[in-house]
Amino acid sequence: MNGFVLDPRLENDSVSIMVTGLCDLRLSKDARWPWLILVPRRVDITEIFELTPLDQVLLAFETELVAKALKKITGATKINVGALGNIVRQLHVHVIARFEGDANWPGPVWGFGRAEPYEDGKRDEFTAKLREALSS
Repeated sequence: MNGFVLDPRLENDSVSIMVTGLCDLRLSKDARWPWLILVPRRVDITEIFELTPLDQVLLAFETELVAKALKKITGATKINVGALGNIVRQLHVHVIARFEGDANWPGPVWGFGRAEPYEDGKRDEFTAKLREALSS
């Protein structure tokens, strides 16, 4: 896609679920939280305001679709959405389902404990539910 290359840390820490109109939708490999990452497939973009106006609208639209689908399949107390980029500069948007009593509620997910890998069956089941929710 026109020179787009995924940051190695994003590639290592997540798995691609699907490609949307703008983004590579990825699932964090940390099973403690249902944690999705939208990565706009654009070259050398670090900030939302660097996207074209149309891409900004697409990113907002895709973020909303993903957040709604995640809420639907998890019943989360709160859906956290954020684009930080302090460590990984490539623009990416986190969409994370949070629950009262989860691993670090109400604190942030970043830098807390050690990542716990998904069991293959649970990751595949979650991915299938998400794809179904996104297509309905």
